[in-house]
Amino acid sequence: MRVGVYLDLRNPAPWRRPWADHYARSLEWIEEAERLGADSVWLSEHHFFEDGYLPQPLTFAGAVAARTRRMRIGTAILLAPLRPALQIAEEAAVVDCLSGGRLDLGLGAGYVAREFDAYGADLKLRYTRTDQRIREIRALLAGGEVTPPPVQAPLPLWLGYQGPQGAARAGRLGVGLLTLNRASLEPYRAGLREGGHDPESGRMAGLMGAVVSDDPESARERLLPHIAHQLNTYREAAAGRAIRPITTEMLRDPAAPGKGFQATEVLTPGALIDRVAAQVKDLPAHEVYFWLSIAGMPDDLVQRHLELLCGEVRPGLAHLGVGGVGVGA
Repeated sequence: MRVGVYLDLRNPAPWRRPWADHYARSLEWIEEAERLGADSVWLSEHHFFEDGYLPQPLTFAGAVAARTRRMRIGTAILLAPLRPALQIAEEAAVVDCLSGGRLDLGLGAGYVAREFDAYGADLKLRYTRTDQRIREIRALLAGGEVTPPPVQAPLPLWLGYQGPQGAARAGRLGVGLLTLNRASLEPYRAGLREGGHDPESGRMAGLMGAVVSDDPESARERLLPHIAHQLNTYREAAAGRAIRPITTEMLRDPAAPGKGFQATEVLTPGALIDRVAAQVKDLPAHEVYFWLSIAGMPDDLVQRHLELLCGEVRPGLAHLGVGGVGVGA
């Protein structure tokens, strides 16, 4: 199973670097991850976040392609309803050419109303539009209408759908599924069957929210403000309004109200290996990826996280999951 890193390029005000410096430093971290052995880097997308959440992942992917030689470059996810299929297909083809055939194109439906309003897209039709983009992109690439064409033929496609209905939709379309949720496997396989695909050909990959440390207790205490920022901005974006924030005190106290929200864990390499092994058991898991950095995370924690992730966790997970290409390529 491949092990990658996941990046959203947040640059929150309390720890803010000049924007050009932040982007340059982020590229350096990706180079360091590749040097240490990471198999991939995955990029996310949102708009209007005060902390500068990456708004154009394929643009940044082009820079990553120029700075790396081996690691695969994925989008997890690109907000498909906000762009026409031709634009996505052409930009993806350019990145695939720049990288020598290393792109994984992951699309998703989105959920933030303000983003849809700004792009003139209908939030209620987001899943229909995302399914449509998959079909359109495939047709454009297969029909030779995109020039230059991508190096990979076909281009690996993924959907970042959650829940049983989303998993079934991804299966019917015959694409990879960007989740490691065990409950999604059977609906995904059922969708594959319904779409005329081999149910055993499915492939899954996804994010596990964890940072690796030699001293998890100390590292977690330092990371709490960054984790709280991450959680609060996601929650506010989903709600579309200011909400009562999760505090570091809530995250410290297992009985506090903030416990119900998914917060990033800080684990030793051995504990993380065990956690991943339990999560992917019996799944067609091709890859797992982890945050490279969390919302202004201190550089020394990032460096040690990458060293342990690539040097200890990655070898410990090498025997898990499945290989090959499978559906969606």
